[in-house]
Amino acid sequence: MPLPVLSLMLVVFSLTTGEFVIAGILPDVASDLSVSIAAAGLLVTAYAVGMIVGGPTVTVMTARLPRKTLIVSLLAVSIVGNLGSTVAPNYVVLLGMRFLSGLIVATFFAVAIATTVSMAPPGKQASAVAKVALGMNLGIILGTPAGTFVGQNFGWRATFAAVAIATALATLLVLRFVPSQEATTTGSVLSELRVLGDRGVQLAIALTALGNVGVVMVFSYIAPLLTEVSKFAASSVPILLLVYGGGAVVGNFVGGWLSDRALMPSLIGMLAVLAGVLALFWAASGIQVAAVVLTFAVGVMAFAIIPGMQTRVLSTASTAPTLAVAVNASGFQLSAAFAGWLGGRVIDNGPGLPAIYLVGSLLTLVGLAIAVYSHQRDRRLALQTA
Repeated sequence: MPLPVLSLMLVVFSLTTGEFVIAGILPDVASDLSVSIAAAGLLVTAYAVGMIVGGPTVTVMTARLPRKTLIVSLLAVSIVGNLGSTVAPNYVVLLGMRFLSGLIVATFFAVAIATTVSMAPPGKQASAVAKVALGMNLGIILGTPAGTFVGQNFGWRATFAAVAIATALATLLVLRFVPSQEATTTGSVLSELRVLGDRGVQLAIALTALGNVGVVMVFSYIAPLLTEVSKFAASSVPILLLVYGGGAVVGNFVGGWLSDRALMPSLIGMLAVLAGVLALFWAASGIQVAAVVLTFAVGVMAFAIIPGMQTRVLSTASTAPTLAVAVNASGFQLSAAFAGWLGGRVIDNGPGLPAIYLVGSLLTLVGLAIAVYSHQRDRRLALQTA
């Protein structure tokens, strides 16, 4: 892996760990700050809201900064947010620090992906995105458990301090190895925003949001699905999540490789397979051996579609790629929030917990329909300009 890409991947690892590790230390935070678990759960919401708000806002405000300068500045804000979380005297301050930490994440991901793609050889863009996205996989399957271990043994504040240190070290690598690049735009804010009116960009963002909502809903409820439907012991869930994470790493690289060779056809095929795997999980969820295999398969397919989706956004938004990818990240967060809400309705007011797999499969078919329409639209436009 080239050192510039490795540097950006390590930053993604640090930021992903900082996003998800709160789940492992939530009870400790609630107890120490004398708030309920439900109130502590709003710390997750604050981070997500920061990403949703910050995606388009921060990206537009910083669009004229050189990319390397922008990356380092964004990471400085993240370090401040995590250090602020470390010393937060009360719940309200911690809530604000979580919002601040999330505020820069969508813009960073957008700039990091755009920078990585600009350094990639022709025809290798999706594979390059997959290498950066590996940091997300590692943050979930390694960083989050490690951060939880630190919090449980040294206090939850030590977890945020560790995330700040990891981000600072990764920033030093960025300073050393990532080459300087010009600003993503030199035009006006209006011209930057105009890209969002492009039909192709809108379809690419919709593809990410709707293509992921089904599998995100399944992952949101994976623990009760495995324990209550597949009848695994609660102690088996961490092991099964490692199985999922192993699949995610495999899928990340396979998806990048396939997307480099045939972007839209591969996305169409992978979404179809994902919908089929989720439907099969619904039918075979009561068989434990099948559940283990399908947990791995869901991990593979959930992350196989990500490099291609990011590359699709970049290819349709050539005039303002960073803004488009940042809005895409914000859209993914909204999709995740909707997935959690919809899953709750399916469980409480619908057919019940086992149906989560089937509903996830049907939602994935909506993303598949958008992918098919987008591909046909591309072919029509190509014929018109030929």
